Amino acid sequence: QVQLVESGGGLVQAGGSLRLSCAAAGSGFRVNDMNWYRQAPGKQRELVAAITRSGTTNYADAVKGRFTISRDNAKNTVYLQMNSLKPEDTAVYYCYVGVRTGIIEYDYWGQGTQVTVSS
Repeated sequence: QVQLVESGGGLVQAGGSLRLSCAAAGSGFRVNDMNWYRQAPGKQRELVAAITRSGTTNYADAVKGRFTISRDNAKNTVYLQMNSLKPEDTAVYYCYVGVRTGIIEYDYWGQGTQVTVSS
């Protein structure tokens, strides 16, 4: 069983920074791709950033140059450093992680953390 524990959300003024963390807790698994999604009120959930186990990254156009995704494989943790935040970044942020146990792969969602950017 894998549990994802998110932290780091909060309220920040426009132009400020926040760092989100998501740790995969448990044992007997290997974490593969790790992703951050977000969902604003009345909108669909969208991919923000992704990182493979080897460190290849991908970003949504809206956050390129402002957000940085990284990971610590020893800690099974993914981070999202968010700089130059804008009011339109306000959303619930979710981590989404692919996990391999033996020959079976599972996907897990974190519980979500609220990020609110005031103008």
